[in-house]
Amino acid sequence: MARSNRTQMFPEEWRASTSLAGVYALRMLGMFLVLPVLALYTASLEGVNGDKQMVGLAIGAYGLTQALLQIPLGLASDKFGRKKVIYFGLLVFAAGCFMAAFAESWEMLVAARIVQGAGAVSAAVTALVADLTRDEVRTRAMSMIGLTIGLTFSVSLVLSPILTGWLDVPGLFAMMGILTLISIGVVAWITPNPKESRLHEDTQALPSRLGEVLKDTQLLRLNFGIFALHAALMALFTALPFALVDLGLTDNRHWKVYLPATVIGLIAMVPLIIIGETRNKLKQVFIGGIVCVIAAQIALVFSLHSIAVITVCMIIYFIGFNILEASLPSMVSKIAPSDLKGTAMGVYNTLQSVGLVVGSACGGYLLKHYGFSGVFIFCSLLTLVWLLIAATAPAPRPVKNMGFTVGETWQGRETELYSALKNLPAVEEIQFSQDHKTVYIKALQKGFDPKAAEAIISGVKNVIIE
Repeated sequence: MARSNRTQMFPEEWRASTSLAGVYALRMLGMFLVLPVLALYTASLEGVNGDKQMVGLAIGAYGLTQALLQIPLGLASDKFGRKKVIYFGLLVFAAGCFMAAFAESWEMLVAARIVQGAGAVSAAVTALVADLTRDEVRTRAMSMIGLTIGLTFSVSLVLSPILTGWLDVPGLFAMMGILTLISIGVVAWITPNPKESRLHEDTQALPSRLGEVLKDTQLLRLNFGIFALHAALMALFTALPFALVDLGLTDNRHWKVYLPATVIGLIAMVPLIIIGETRNKLKQVFIGGIVCVIAAQIALVFSLHSIAVITVCMIIYFIGFNILEASLPSMVSKIAPSDLKGTAMGVYNTLQSVGLVVGSACGGYLLKHYGFSGVFIFCSLLTLVWLLIAATAPAPRPVKNMGFTVGETWQGRETELYSALKNLPAVEEIQFSQDHKTVYIKALQKGFDPKAAEAIISGVKNVIIE
């Protein structure tokens, strides 16, 4: 729809969205900023003696507690309050950062990483965003957070080697701890307080309905995809820093590889995603992204002699990686029932965290016993399995999701409202929230008239199409 027809954010909604996107960014920065340098640093710690298997375990340790606590902390925010849980999680994460800054042994670093992962506030932050935004603008708020995460990842890879040259890795951890404490102040003094906190099925996980998500074969394919993508990523970054050092590129100069890779990867991703979404070619673009990742990983096996060739491989890798990171959540949204989007994303995010810990552990083991080629072949085979799974999946329907606040006119008359909306052309699915205050519509991108839905639903003038 034209921008002029969209519901505009209230100032408080804008403040909530930007401040919480900033908190998300700081949280992601804390995880990604050490990724390019942590392997080399861990190998130098007391008791490690260059043992690459121990390196892998230290890198991915945070993924274990993050996977275990992400959904529970989101549920805890329903009971104890959004901001209280966010404060708790950020304090835990900051404590883990400061522990890592003073870690002098492998055991201390692993313990610190486990504590960092326990500060899993993502679900609570998402729930707070939902509390502070109307249904009509929530998709835009969530998109801001998604964009922030993507940019933070790319910026982290470039800044990490540079900052390490100034601060060393312990200083990097300490800086992350300080930034996390600052983010607590952002939540306390900039983010508005919600007037009420309620369940939002489009953003929050419902434990009672996890079985429905786990039985959906299409969602299982996507869940395996995010697991494989991040497992391969962590295995790759367990090995790649050592390969670059072996070629004479000191750790504070690794940005020379990551800068062109991330910048070109982001620039190339945007038009490809637009083509996929607007021309109903999302599956083709998606498969192309997987092929890019596989090709880059296979090429790395034969590229250990040249920094320039490795850089080209990483450019191809990040073109594919960025396509997949952007399209996977969109595909989950298209496939999941409207009232199960939050649950589907909860499972998706958990499998992503599991991929982090499994990938780094496998990467460390393979690097120790089979060298760089063993790691890159593992990444290639894992992603190849994903390609076979994805290639046999049906293409996602060209649908869009919309949320409408149900006006008082329709309260208690949901069956009538359902019938009225179901008669509209191109409507695929209609779901009501548990409190019947929101109606979710999944409709074809072409042929559906949002204004006709607005005319039926009392009190709703504009919608945001996802």
